[in-house]
Amino acid sequence: MTLIFSIETSCDETSVAIIDKNKRILGEITHSQSEHVKYGGVVPELASRAHLEILQRIIPECVKKSAISIKDIDIYCATSGPGLIGGLLIGTTIAKSMAIAMKKPFYGINHLEGHLISPTFNNNMTFPYLSILLTGGHTQIYIVKKFNHYKILGESIDDAIGECFDKVAKLLGLKYPGGPEIEKLASLGDHNKFKLPHPLIKNKMDLNFSFSGIKTAINLIVKSQKKVDLVFKKNLAASFQNKVIEILIEKIDRSLKFLKNENININDITIVGGVAANKAIREALNKAYISKNYNLAYPQKNMCGDNAMMIGLTCLKKYEHKHKPDYFFKANPRLQIEEEL
Repeated sequence: MTLIFSIETSCDETSVAIIDKNKRILGEITHSQSEHVKYGGVVPELASRAHLEILQRIIPECVKKSAISIKDIDIYCATSGPGLIGGLLIGTTIAKSMAIAMKKPFYGINHLEGHLISPTFNNNMTFPYLSILLTGGHTQIYIVKKFNHYKILGESIDDAIGECFDKVAKLLGLKYPGGPEIEKLASLGDHNKFKLPHPLIKNKMDLNFSFSGIKTAINLIVKSQKKVDLVFKKNLAASFQNKVIEILIEKIDRSLKFLKNENININDITIVGGVAANKAIREALNKAYISKNYNLAYPQKNMCGDNAMMIGLTCLKKYEHKHKPDYFFKANPRLQIEEEL
């Protein structure tokens, strides 16, 4: 039985997991760092230190939880990019060291690829499929033709969608991370109360995103408001979230039209990344596309955010496709997904 040990430390989640070749999770621990809450965002140096401290505790806990011996692990892997360089170095170095000490192979894994592959854990996907990646650092549209064959169709030219949620939450005086706070308030507000801009709507062929204009508009609205009370926050959160949903639907529609013109037939659409956990976004996208006979697939909830399970799953795919392990794979904060032709 092939066992894979994985580490994820690209930002402020410290995660380890052990999975087998049948995608069964033997053990998993994900620790959300609380050190950054008072700063309203991730402090890279604090994140790096926390990763080092937390990993020393949760690695033996995970092995014990899995009811295995460290000698039973066959493959080691870690997120090697993109992300914050400090965290990437710590996770990659620890996983490499364990692999070398145990004389086992090591794979460096692309964090974004992990997200793209994550829905295959709990869904039967049909290639090619459209994947919408929504995280704190990235907002991208991919066509996934097969494993290790990805083509980017569009991405944010400024703020990532998760970053925008956090910044809007901060403008409203909400705590970090802002996504869950915005979602909670939005469910109680009037989404028609404030008219917000819809960036890049004029060019019908543009598949890129832009969120900085929305953030600026909300900043101006908050500054002009004499009384920033709870009702105001609820309505502005609802208006913002609704605009995000409108933008996502518009970009997905454009992407499907583009692919149809390229004679690429799509049945499956996946929504991945931390923002994919947003219930309102899921419900709106399901309503928009299931009626058009598309299959919408999401990672299971505990695999939406940064997690070691998706890293281990991606490593398993690489192993199955006979990719070569590499002790010399370097951590790279700007690691790109390379298309294999």
